[in-house]
Order: sequence, then C-alpha cells, then structure tokens
Amino acid sequence: MKNATSYINEHPELEPYLGGRSFAQCWEEYETQGYVIFPGIMATDQVDQQRAALNPFIEADIRGRNVFEGVESNRIYAMLGKDPVFADLITHPLQLAFAERELGKSCLLSACLAINLHPGETVQPWHMDDDHCRQPLPRKALGVSTFWAIDAMTDDNGATEVIPGSHKWSAANLNGANSLSDFFTTDDGNAGEDPGAHPDAVKAIMPSGSLMIAKGNLWHRGGANRSPAARLIVTPQYCPGWMRPLETMLLAVPPEKAVQLPKRAQELVGYSIHEPFMGYVDGVHPNRSLAS
Repeated sequence: MKNATSYINEHPELEPYLGGRSFAQCWEEYETQGYVIFPGIMATDQVDQQRAALNPFIEADIRGRNVFEGVESNRIYAMLGKDPVFADLITHPLQLAFAERELGKSCLLSACLAINLHPGETVQPWHMDDDHCRQPLPRKALGVSTFWAIDAMTDDNGATEVIPGSHKWSAANLNGANSLSDFFTTDDGNAGEDPGAHPDAVKAIMPSGSLMIAKGNLWHRGGANRSPAARLIVTPQYCPGWMRPLETMLLAVPPEKAVQLPKRAQELVGYSIHEPFMGYVDGVHPNRSLAS
C-alpha cells in the first residue's frame, strides 16, 4: 500500500476537500479514531439537488419496521435504482480514496440509503456496519461507511454518535448494543431513557454538506431526535470486492438503470472483477452485459 503522502501526490483533486490538512493527517485521524469529518465540502446547490431527488420518497413517509431501522424514521434503499443523481455521492473522489485504500480498488458498494429521522426518534442500538461478516475481533475493517449530512447534524436532532477508537476493541460487552431481537420489534422498551449511554461517545456534529468517513468496525449509532424538525443523511457503504454486499445491487439497480450510470458507479454496483476473475458472467467480464 502506498503511503498517504504519495497518494495525495497522485490525486491532487482531493486537496480542496481536506480543509488545509494533508491527506496523511486525515488518514492518520481515520486510523487512530476510526473516523474523520470533512465539514461543508458539498456545495449548497448540490445538497439541494440530492434533497430534491429524495423528497418524493420522504413524502411517502414509510416508517421503519423495527427498532434498528427506527420506527420514527424513513429509510430509502436502492437509491441508484431510483435516480442516477445519487451516483455523485457514491463516486465522490474523497470517500473513494478512503474506501479504495482500506478495501482495495475492487471494492463494491455494499449499501446506499438515506435516513430521515423524525422528531421523537429514539437512539438506535450501537452497532458496527461490517458486523455481518462475523469475523472475530479485533480485526481489520471489512467495510467503510460514509455519512453525508444533507441536513446539519446537531446536538439535539439525532447526530450520529461514535465511540472513538472502538474499531480497535476486542469483543465488547456494550450496553445498548444491537441484538437479533432489535430487527423483530418496534418497542425499544426504554421509555425515553438511554441504557446505551457511553462516557466516550461523541456526537458527529457537522453542518449541511459535510462528510464523515468511518471504518466499518467502528461502534456507532443514530442519535435521538429531540428537535422539532427532521434530520436527513445519506450513507453510502463499501465492502471488499470478494465480500457479499448488504444490498443486492445488481437487482436494486437493474441493467436498464445501470447503463445510465458513470463507469465507476457501474463498477461499484458489481459490473467489475475482483482479480483474477471473481464476478464473471458466462465466462466474461460483467460489463459486457451492459454493452449488449
């Protein structure tokens, strides 16, 4: 793996997003804390464009099915199958720099969803986004999760909470951690209390247009929305090219939609090869199926 200094020398397009820091400094923070925040790197008109594309699905107001999704939240899945504008988020050069350096150039889009927390939403269970890989801890991250603040994330509107350094933990006995039952109940049983309050937890407070990049094995959760307004984020997540994505992207983004996407977005949803030949279709590169 190339060091972070040589990486930025080869990718000068990243410099405007780094806020005066070097890529090496940002990478070191990511490695040490398990996450790094880049405030206000998306222009207001781009934020507005993303919000406008999401609005029809937010207005449908389909609430979460369980405690993990959030019964006072909207979750919008299969985003690239709904509007190609979301490719701008999943192919943003800064988050891809982190995903490719962590997971390899053959990394895939594992999930891409919008999360809209309504007033009154309670805290989500603590979890790791790559926990489904079921590999023992401590270990290398097997995912990279990114969080785009379409709305500002504030102290009281449900800002994502993280536990810095928790990506280095061995198996944790964490109060308020997710369990299988959280996917089958709509009752968190806490009556407004927070049994998962952690002394080292930090709220990812950041203005609209900001980006947080986190390791997939960092413990985090959605916060409680105690404000009078909803809070909207979009979270593209990545996995190694050899690992099964959380969402089956080749069905979520059917070929007639995939062909409209930029080439890098096509690769990320599965029209790509993990060397030497993982991902082939009928013995040839899967991108040939889009050209036919």
